[in-house]
Amino acid sequence: MKKKRNPPDIRERFGYAVKSRREELGLTQEDLAELAKIHRTYLSDIERGSRNLSLINIERIAHSLRQSISELFKAVERT
Repeated sequence: MKKKRNPPDIRERFGYAVKSRREELGLTQEDLAELAKIHRTYLSDIERGSRNLSLINIERIAHSLRQSISELFKAVERT
């Protein structure tokens, strides 16, 4: 009997949206982390969906991805 996987939670969907936009802009994790003033390993955790971000870091990431917070969350909702 196969175990049913739960749908991705908000952290995973947010991470996917960040990674997709980062790649769309041609940025490395190091580039984005530097722009957002966060550590690269923290960004890696975000993209894997294992971090629960603060609003301050959400704002920093959105700005660094050249998006508004609402645009970023619209991408999260599409995933």
